[in-house]
Amino acid sequence: MSVSLPYLSALEAPSRSEVDARPGLTVLEFGTDWCGHCRAAQEAVSQALAMHPEWQHLKVEDGPGRALGRSYRVKLWPTLIVLRDGQEVGRVVRPTATQDVVSALISALISAKMSS
Repeated sequence: MSVSLPYLSALEAPSRSEVDARPGLTVLEFGTDWCGHCRAAQEAVSQALAMHPEWQHLKVEDGPGRALGRSYRVKLWPTLIVLRDGQEVGRVVRPTATQDVVSALISALISAKMSS
């Protein structure tokens, strides 16, 4: 099993304007360390991102009143927001298999190539 990144706290997490300004390919993962669904998804997320090292990965701790998660209307954990140059191009909610995440990443890459 891969070593999992820690979730960024409210103080460490980027603001929405910082996320919107991020260049390139980013996966924002919203959840918490104590969430069973989040822990169960870690292997799939880690494996998918290992196959696509071009993606930056930010894990953001979410909860009531957390501005970044609310700005993306996150309701269930984990939710992965797939971004290209700060714009949402895909989303995966509660992935259970590596292919769930890989499919979202590939779809985002295809849409990026088509719009270029």
